[in-house]
Amino acid sequence: MEDLGRIHQLLVHLPGYDMTFNLPTLVMTWLVIISVLIFGYLATRNRRLIPGPLQVVGELFVHQFYTITEDALDKELAKKYAPLIISLFIFMVASNWIGIIPHMEEPTKDLNTPLGLGILGFFIAHSAGIRAKGFKNYLKAYVEPIFFIAPLNIIGELAKVVSISFRLFGNIMGGSIIILVVTSLVFNLVLPPFLYLFFGLFVGAIQAFVFTMLTLVYIAVQVN
Repeated sequence: MEDLGRIHQLLVHLPGYDMTFNLPTLVMTWLVIISVLIFGYLATRNRRLIPGPLQVVGELFVHQFYTITEDALDKELAKKYAPLIISLFIFMVASNWIGIIPHMEEPTKDLNTPLGLGILGFFIAHSAGIRAKGFKNYLKAYVEPIFFIAPLNIIGELAKVVSISFRLFGNIMGGSIIILVVTSLVFNLVLPPFLYLFFGLFVGAIQAFVFTMLTLVYIAVQVN
């Protein structure tokens, strides 16, 4: 319990400014990235007509999310944005699942990670909208149906970033706190393994899927 909220930080002093890095988040993020790259390499190294287990998992992810992206956008746009959606989900679910391993922490438990991904999705969605509609028609959407509600439309778009980021952060952090509290109360007996499976596997997968789908929806709203 004494470790709750404690974060090891690296301070980098620059002229007139100090940069702070959360070391556990950086280390866990790079572990997730390396793990995903290794998985991708092993799944595609010896592709066969009768696939092996890793190839089956890889093809399942790609097929399902490519189909979902194609349904939300269209065939042409799916070729452009499906790799992003697939990569985002795989990274998110791996980030949420890594906390199941002892002494590992979820990068998504740090608000910087979901907020960074939320901002990334925001800029990708709006840049896609500008390319699809043209800059003039893109701006015109903010003054509809009446021009003086433009500030509300802008606030609504910014609120999407806050909503999608805090939803993921809150669920992952909340699950970690529940596991920590219950583990302390029952002295690591029966409940903690089941809690790890529930919050790690089930809730982690659901939250990764929700975050990815919301990003896809934001892109679809902008381009359609």
